[in-house]
Amino acid sequence: MKAQRFGAWIAIILGASYFIIPLIGTIEFSLRMRRGEYSLDAYQSVFSDAQFRETFGYSMMMALLTIIFGMLLVVPTTYWVRLRLPQMRPVVEFITLLPLVIPAIVIVFGYLRMYNSSSYLPLTGSTTGTNALLVFSYITLSLPYMYRAVDTAMRAIDVRTLTEAAESLGARWTTIMFRCIFPNVMSGVLSGAFITLAIVMGEFTFAALLNRPAFGPYLQLVGANKAYEPSALAVIAFSITWLSMGLLNLVSRFGKARPAKA
Repeated sequence: MKAQRFGAWIAIILGASYFIIPLIGTIEFSLRMRRGEYSLDAYQSVFSDAQFRETFGYSMMMALLTIIFGMLLVVPTTYWVRLRLPQMRPVVEFITLLPLVIPAIVIVFGYLRMYNSSSYLPLTGSTTGTNALLVFSYITLSLPYMYRAVDTAMRAIDVRTLTEAAESLGARWTTIMFRCIFPNVMSGVLSGAFITLAIVMGEFTFAALLNRPAFGPYLQLVGANKAYEPSALAVIAFSITWLSMGLLNLVSRFGKARPAKA
């Protein structure tokens, strides 16, 4: 028994070291911009860069739009499949898995062929259209995670009973959706939202090939031209991911402890 516990602790220590030691090295290197002493000069250089603020704000806006439109797409679809079309659930699950199977570069080249300036829907012919295409791309990329988070939350409630109770009181479809379904699956929506935020902030392929000023291409640009700032940016990106994971954990616990609303 003691030998098993000892082996388990060794495995935990080795696994933690595999992740923690490179991170400590990155943090330590990001503090060595000033020769002979530790400082926050690299972080000051990053935060004072106007391009950092522009790309970070742009990606945050794209993440917000992706979360909103992804939520409006996924929640009604999941609700309708569970309520009216349960036989279509394997098909919907297969479709939502496709972004994990098809490489992002293939998807974006398909979008460029379908929505270029000479097509019937020339989204790439304007800045607004290209931004909309980028949001659609991010929705596609985050679809597997958003759908499964919402579907898991919807399994915990009795969709049919809630719907029948609301209909018996004269509620319309929009009232049922926004006052009965959304509040009860909000933990799943928020879980998918945090994952989507982490994905959008670090995504490179879509933003680079669509020539958008996003945070992912900025990370690549700084990494190719500077020494200490890329380490500082890596720590910032890790912090965003950890914050999303921490919020996801809190939301998951809140969702388990919260009863369904009738």
